[in-house]
Amino acid sequence: MSLVGVGQQVDPKDKVILVIHGGAGTILKSKMTPEKEQAYTSALRASLQAGYDILKTGGSSEKAVEAAIHVMEDSPLFNAGKGAVFTHEGTNELDASIMKGKDGAAGAVAGVTTIKNPITAAIAVMEDSPHVMMVGQGAERFAKEQGIAQVDPSYFYTQERWDALQRILKEDSKAIELDHSDKQSITKPEWKDDKFGTVGCVALDSKGDISAGTSTGGMTNKKFGRVGDSPVIGAGTYANKQVGVSCTGWGEYFIRNVAAYDVAALMEYKSLSALEASKEVIRKIGDMGGDGGMIVLDRDGNVALPFNTAGMYRGYITESGEIKVEIYK
Repeated sequence: MSLVGVGQQVDPKDKVILVIHGGAGTILKSKMTPEKEQAYTSALRASLQAGYDILKTGGSSEKAVEAAIHVMEDSPLFNAGKGAVFTHEGTNELDASIMKGKDGAAGAVAGVTTIKNPITAAIAVMEDSPHVMMVGQGAERFAKEQGIAQVDPSYFYTQERWDALQRILKEDSKAIELDHSDKQSITKPEWKDDKFGTVGCVALDSKGDISAGTSTGGMTNKKFGRVGDSPVIGAGTYANKQVGVSCTGWGEYFIRNVAAYDVAALMEYKSLSALEASKEVIRKIGDMGGDGGMIVLDRDGNVALPFNTAGMYRGYITESGEIKVEIYK
């Protein structure tokens, strides 16, 4: 299994302050039309710019994460918010989480069906409740009480995602499917590299505080209230004073490896760099048979974007506003 480790050496005059991902997996240039590639690139750039605008006006890292993820949640291109995939029952169930590095505050929602922007609900759980995670109808009721935008479940319908569900039900009703791939239908135990459409962001603000957030629609044809790593603090999302991490991939493997926290632990206890630590965690996930990637940003502005798939929608923006966006390996 191949492993790509992408690291940006920090320039003290122009360090990275915000990094995003829009999913990792079998993303092949040969299967991408120029129009669709441009659409993804534009959406990633818009997400980076939205978060950057918050940071450059003195805003907090958690607000920058929210702004950047909003752009991707509102786009049908990504498996989060508007573009969420369908469950076996033909519904859309969304998950999201946020964590602040400066004090360890965190919030998450899972299995929600009426919240327009789940990342905002996760922030509300963090800021306006004594809890870390809320699920299903309880999370929706809480979000409504907080004045967070609600939508009819039909808002999340997109033809492409619906067609994907119908195709997999026709082929094998017991299979599950991960977003954006050539060969998407997979059944246990033959899990293999497909596309994971989770979105995420890590931001570093002017006070030196780091926040990380992740949002997803899960996997096509998922059943029985399945929840992946995205809303699980320490698995799909983690931040401390040193580093922030957001993951994308086969969630069960990231949960079993406590992937996001493991990066931070390797940095703290073994003094590894962000790139070294994240590559090691992705290697361990790969050795277990899992696929995916992650974005990592440390307090000095170093960024790492390792993945063991054919590609990962990813990008970062520096303090001066320079944007870098990539899709393929």
